[in-house]
Amino acid sequence: MPIMGGKLARYFGLSFLGSVMAVFAGIFLLVALLDYIEMMRRVATVPNVSALMVAKTSLYRVPQVTERILPFCVLIGAMSCYLNLSRRLELVVARAAGVSAWQFITPALVVALLLGAFATAVYNPISAVLQERSKRLEAEMFNSNPAGGRPASGGVFWVRQRTAEGQAVVNAQSSRDQGVQLGGVTIFTYDLAGHFQERIEANSAVLQTGFWRLEGIRIYAPATPPNDRDSYQLPTNLTPEQVRESFATPETVPFWQLPSYITVAEHAGLVAAGYRLQYQKLLARPFLLAAMVFLAAAVSLRFFRFGGVQKMVLSGVASGFLLYVLSKVTEDFSKAELMHPVAAAWLPVFAGGLTGLVALLHQEDG
Repeated sequence: MPIMGGKLARYFGLSFLGSVMAVFAGIFLLVALLDYIEMMRRVATVPNVSALMVAKTSLYRVPQVTERILPFCVLIGAMSCYLNLSRRLELVVARAAGVSAWQFITPALVVALLLGAFATAVYNPISAVLQERSKRLEAEMFNSNPAGGRPASGGVFWVRQRTAEGQAVVNAQSSRDQGVQLGGVTIFTYDLAGHFQERIEANSAVLQTGFWRLEGIRIYAPATPPNDRDSYQLPTNLTPEQVRESFATPETVPFWQLPSYITVAEHAGLVAAGYRLQYQKLLARPFLLAAMVFLAAAVSLRFFRFGGVQKMVLSGVASGFLLYVLSKVTEDFSKAELMHPVAAAWLPVFAGGLTGLVALLHQEDG
């Protein structure tokens, strides 16, 4: 009984899509609420920060977080959809009419592929742009403190530069515009012989041609009192392409810009493994969502009245968790250049898809 393109196919597909969207919306709201509470705690001591600005900053950060957990939304949504259909005996009636399990999941597979393509081509660029905006708003909130506070050293971004004047190690608390603009900057300068000269702390730094333009700085040098300046120019031979490798995270680069970033990084003689991995992961996303449908169907197409629903749900969640662990392991191997980015991105897809497919074949065809 072919159902593709018929009313039954549309019904199964829309039921699956509605379940996934309900799960995604619930997680989106939960993440937004938790992030807003955390941001309110962080800005509690910062004056002149409105609740609206905090809410915008949190809201702009949420899409990138939810983008990472989209496969789990598909997994949970698919299990919820099929369990509800089984509980209402709709699967029983469909089976009695000659509809097989493969015809149950075909509409969901099509929807998952389309949803993955949309997430890669549209949602990812939007989330990357909003993430940059959230960084800009966060920098405005924490760098506009008029109390004269200085940035604490020990940020998460580091880069080393060497010029005719000597060496410098740049450390930053935050990065925007792919490393071109930094916040909470601490710079350690050394002469050509490697002897320490001074420590420079700045509220912000902007990379321009031939120098870093620092704003709101304080200079610490041995045997001299601290020297405050409004602005300062630190010579550099770094280019935007070079600082991207240290300051820019591949997750903040929109999908459509990743090929050009990879090309520029390779021409500059830099390692582009992170960008290559991110590009392959985004290409594989539609098929990863389809693999999640196979896993969900393998644990949720059993008749509801047979019992064991709790075990089925736990086994589905455990399968998704193991697939996530596998993806993180392959990602770490790729970043350490122990695995090719293509293999690291596509191995979890094949593992999840084959596992679900084999389980379905065993259940349905013996």
